[in-house]
Amino acid sequence: MISRRGVLSAGAAGSAALGLAACSGGSGSSDPTDKDANGDKTITLWIMQGTNAKTDEYVDALTKAFEDRTGATLKVEVQPWDGAHDKFVTSMSGGTSPDVAEVGTTWVPEFADAGGIDPLTKDVDEAGIGDGLVQGLVDAGTLDDELYGMPWYAGVRSILADRKILEDAGVTEQPGSWDDLLEMIETIKSKNPDIIPFPIAGSSIFAGMPFVWGAGGDIAKESGGTWKATIDTPESVEGIRWYTDLALKHDASTAAASSWLETDSLAAFQQGKVAMFITGSWVPATIKVDDEELFDRLVAFTIPAKDKEVAPSFLGGSLLCRFTETEEPELAFELIKLMSTGDLATRWAKETNYFPGEQKALDAVVKDGDELTKVFAQQMTEGGTTVPVTPAWGQIEGKKTLSTLFSDVLKGTDPQKAADSAASEMDEIFKG
Repeated sequence: MISRRGVLSAGAAGSAALGLAACSGGSGSSDPTDKDANGDKTITLWIMQGTNAKTDEYVDALTKAFEDRTGATLKVEVQPWDGAHDKFVTSMSGGTSPDVAEVGTTWVPEFADAGGIDPLTKDVDEAGIGDGLVQGLVDAGTLDDELYGMPWYAGVRSILADRKILEDAGVTEQPGSWDDLLEMIETIKSKNPDIIPFPIAGSSIFAGMPFVWGAGGDIAKESGGTWKATIDTPESVEGIRWYTDLALKHDASTAAASSWLETDSLAAFQQGKVAMFITGSWVPATIKVDDEELFDRLVAFTIPAKDKEVAPSFLGGSLLCRFTETEEPELAFELIKLMSTGDLATRWAKETNYFPGEQKALDAVVKDGDELTKVFAQQMTEGGTTVPVTPAWGQIEGKKTLSTLFSDVLKGTDPQKAADSAASEMDEIFKG
């Protein structure tokens, strides 16, 4: 029988400040493969809208596979990402949560701390599926040594470029260090002054953080259960300074880019104004739909660290969580297994151009993929990392602490001063 975690009656320390109902769901202990016993049972699943262009086809296949395996009915509700966090908070507070849901990686610690989702460690271990998971997603779903989110899919950021622009400039090799990347940028600029070689998007923290991590810095560190900001350390500030100096001293970007999002970099790239930029592994598929000729010219590079060719890069995506109020925990976990392992995991990844959370499925996607896929996969497997796994992260994200840091530096603030201010704000949130 699956062990359950009692729902906390107190609110979470995170931004949701959940006041969860003290009552737990049922303690169903039925055999999830006993079709006769499960014939009158229904499991509700929430997945997010827009990730998969073929969601309806996938849902049909998943629903049939779940019924064939368990005898139970699967009810799938597709939710928009916009407002999803607050909808989860409301459902957990009001006792209307689904049995299982796709949850963004940075939300899992907050929901776990609030008592809204179950630990899955024991279930995963007993199912024998714990050893083959992508570690970066495991880290994102783990709080206090318990896994609360089963890896489902992930994306990572690397460098995407227009091969023709690079070939015209004579720079086509993977940069093995920051110096190599700077040389590429300066060469492109000298050969074609009208091109933005490498936009520095000030509002995209996940474009900037590989340089902090690549210098040996970090956002924050945990010690003895207490988190403290480290974005102001010499290593972190070195990464911030080097990255922003690409715009401020080396003319790699434009003044307007201090407020750019990744979508702005993409738009400029599609217009032929940008040679290369940092973007997600899911973007080539978007470009292919819009401009197949440009897609055929795409080439990818890993984001380099200070002295090597692969820097840590944020491994984002979604985890599958079982909500504490479910009346059927065994059936809920059976659904999680079905979605996160085997053919359905691989199918979702291929249809969405994300990477699966199961290493075996990831290997299959990479084997069948093109050169672009292989580069992003290398960045993910060798450098995939996560933000601080703490319920407080939601507040830091909500305050835009790090994007403000990068944007301020690009507007002229000294990097150390901006980092000190960001660290002070984060430490106040950690204490709160």
